[in-house]
Amino acid sequence: MMDRRLYRLICVFLLLFLAGRSYGSPIGTRKTGRSSVFSLFNLKEKSRFWSENVMHSDFNDLESANNGKMGVLNYTKAGNIANYLKLLEVDSMHLPVPVNFIFIGFEGKGNHEFKLHPEELERWFTKIDHIFGHTRVPHIGEVLTPFYKISIDKVQRHHLPIVSHINYNVSVHAIQMSEKVTSVFDNAINVLARRDDVSGNREDEDTFWQVDVDMMDVLFSSLVDYLQLENAYNIFVLNPKHDGKKAKYGYRRGLSESEINFLKENKDLQTKILQSGTIPESVLALEKIKRPLYEKHPMEKFAWTITEDTDTVEWSNICLDALNNVDRFYQGKDTADIIHGKVIQILKGKNEDMKQLFGKELKSGDLSGIHAECLTDTWIGKDRWAFIDLSAGPFSWGPAVGGEGVRTELSLPNVKKTIGAVAEISEDEAEDRLQDAIQEKFAAFGDKDHQAIDILLAEIDIYELFAFKHCKGRKVKLALCEELDERMRDLKNELQSFEGGEYDESHRRKAVDALNRMESWNLFSDTHEEFQNYTVARDTFLAHLGATLWGSMRHIISPSIADGAFHFYDKISFQLFFITQEKVRHIKQLPVDLKALTEGLSSLLLPSQKAMFSQHMLPLSEDPALAMAFSVARRAAAVPLLLVNGTYRKTIRTYLDSSILQHQLQRLNDHGSLKGMHAHSRSTLEVPIFWFLHSEPLLVDKHYQAKALSDMVIVVQSETSSWESHLQCNGKSLLWDLRRPIKAALAAASEHLAGLLPLHLVYSQAHETAIEDWAWSVGCNPLSITSQGWHISQFQSDTVARSYIITTLEESVQLVNSAIHRLVMEHTTEQTFKLFQSQERDLVNKYNHVVGLWRRIATVTGELRYVDAMRLLYTLEDASKGFVGQVNASITLLHPIHCTRQRKVDVEFDMTTIPAFLIVLGVLWLVLRPRRPKPKIN
Repeated sequence: MMDRRLYRLICVFLLLFLAGRSYGSPIGTRKTGRSSVFSLFNLKEKSRFWSENVMHSDFNDLESANNGKMGVLNYTKAGNIANYLKLLEVDSMHLPVPVNFIFIGFEGKGNHEFKLHPEELERWFTKIDHIFGHTRVPHIGEVLTPFYKISIDKVQRHHLPIVSHINYNVSVHAIQMSEKVTSVFDNAINVLARRDDVSGNREDEDTFWQVDVDMMDVLFSSLVDYLQLENAYNIFVLNPKHDGKKAKYGYRRGLSESEINFLKENKDLQTKILQSGTIPESVLALEKIKRPLYEKHPMEKFAWTITEDTDTVEWSNICLDALNNVDRFYQGKDTADIIHGKVIQILKGKNEDMKQLFGKELKSGDLSGIHAECLTDTWIGKDRWAFIDLSAGPFSWGPAVGGEGVRTELSLPNVKKTIGAVAEISEDEAEDRLQDAIQEKFAAFGDKDHQAIDILLAEIDIYELFAFKHCKGRKVKLALCEELDERMRDLKNELQSFEGGEYDESHRRKAVDALNRMESWNLFSDTHEEFQNYTVARDTFLAHLGATLWGSMRHIISPSIADGAFHFYDKISFQLFFITQEKVRHIKQLPVDLKALTEGLSSLLLPSQKAMFSQHMLPLSEDPALAMAFSVARRAAAVPLLLVNGTYRKTIRTYLDSSILQHQLQRLNDHGSLKGMHAHSRSTLEVPIFWFLHSEPLLVDKHYQAKALSDMVIVVQSETSSWESHLQCNGKSLLWDLRRPIKAALAAASEHLAGLLPLHLVYSQAHETAIEDWAWSVGCNPLSITSQGWHISQFQSDTVARSYIITTLEESVQLVNSAIHRLVMEHTTEQTFKLFQSQERDLVNKYNHVVGLWRRIATVTGELRYVDAMRLLYTLEDASKGFVGQVNASITLLHPIHCTRQRKVDVEFDMTTIPAFLIVLGVLWLVLRPRRPKPKIN
């Protein structure tokens, strides 16, 4: 009986509660504050680099405004703490990037005497998007065969956004070099060029010449050092004058295929090279002198500088003297002597990769591992410079069949085919083109009768179009243009005759319109109009050049990186696991160039980082678990191939499936057999590199020699010296030496450490995925395909540093934004004002500290002082966490106030609640009314 009565009471209370909820006053919704976001570094056209309003100038100013009733009023009116402190979430930051575009041969003394003007450059180069976001490329899926299209997984979760909060603000400084600098590079190309094919003595227009890029490296580095441009990224655009005897040329490291074959067949030459004594490292030795071009980079959207001869005369004279010495050194030498000198230069030079390769191959007597590198017309240097030669080539490279963004013969702007094509039209060609235009125009008239005014207007249209294309701005005037000028005067007189009253209104209107149009023409006159020469051709050329230079910024200066968070560590511990089929007595007996490998891995580190190495040999014959992991991951696939010559071939490839292998190795690591001593250290990052040595050809994921995974790097090595890859350059397949996968290993290690990607990959916001552009896949670095070299360029070292900086900045922004969001959700009331005042100083100081570090890191990064920026990253991490901790502590301190001090209860009386209470009372009476006890019946 008591249980039933208790149950009824509970139901009554629930009814009372529901009645109050149903008929009471509605609960008010909380304001979430303004949704606008705050850009710390607001880079509009006329704004400062960052807004000083971000920084609270003085806490005392804020405190004085908060005294008394006005302070409480401002606090409560703000609505939430974020509004009161004027804090908005950070939408973007901008890192300045100084860039110099240096034009050589555009002062009127280069190819086709082409001359660039500041007005043209500014008009086109200000159209380049100088502010663009840092981007990340999602995980790359399997390469699809046979078309070799990169597959990107779009459906992923990302720790950091694909399009970053961090933007690059590129400041372009265009520099036009003087005639003396042009003469130096003209002379250098002429002196340093060798025949690509040494099998014959034929020299004609179709003969290709190879310019020694190692020698050109000395010239470019010397010019950058002389003008002290090393604190900016320098892109040289060359337009050297064509030498009639060396019309087709390109740039290459090392020897051509013909020279390699000559060396293979000439054993006496090999012996002579091995017995040669010490000679100077380079026959092109330049004295180091300096004459700064500017005190500091202008750091404007676009700036233009024209150098005078006096600025570079000293450097030009030194270079010309050195080139004359080189010319005398090679005069009278035959093919064997030239090859001998070049190989000795390699063996005594500073290119460690080529030095070690040629040294080992010559000592073994087997030159099968030496392959010719591609002839190119672009190059990325070791320091902060790259160049494009518009007179060289044309060349092509990229996937052999299929693929996107491949480099073709039309990828670069061509002075000869645009500007030169307009300038070189002959009298006969001009007459033929005029006749063709007349026939095409009047063919549209057909056999119908037409008014005289319409025929005159058609003739004027023809002459106008022809004059714009072939008469305007020519240095040598065509006789046909003079005849057309006379004809145009006759047409003008004929049109004026239509102004008489005997013609109808429509004819008079057409005549007047045509006369007005002709008044503004200056098509056939001798007046020199500099900026109107070859308008269409010049605009086409400049638009193409602008697009090419914009590509240099997106691919080599500030490229996309792999998706992920890449943190800076003081020490990098490379754990090298060499996995062999059989046991090897000592690690030095492995067919691996450990010296080159350790040097290459060390080059991936920044100057402030320290490299550590531990080497382990793991024979599969003695480790059943590892042997099982290898066997499970080893697979075979039938891969269809379409070669450069159009031949179809189906090959069976043995490869390691990286996903399966990673899973198997992680299981071994969980058991502790592969863990290093620094596995859980904050200051040291362990990089496990599993190096599989196999006798038969073996790849990773069908097409790679190495692959970067989230927690390891996988490398495969086999005994094949010439593997025909799916890539080509200039119509020939690129050959890989599977015995030396160092280049591929370093590329994979750089991706694992800092997210570096191959130079042809970049993220496209328009496509929302990665796209390919192979034009900048050049240079002797691990990320290019056209060279076998593996030296990290300064461009890539800076990308590594920026990757660490941007990860720390991005995570700092996320922390600060999350804290500000909490402040937005925290309402301000009169009861919390006094307590919040006690926390305000700490909040403001900690926020100012974070913003000050953002500012300092951006400034230091813009000056390319990355080592100094690295020292601030740990401080920024601690400061960001400190601000978040202070926000959390302040909010926690305010929360008890709502429970203990807000004792006032607002009760609103609503007439609509009366029926509800009457119903409840009725139910109570029915439930609780006294009842007559029933007699108990046995």
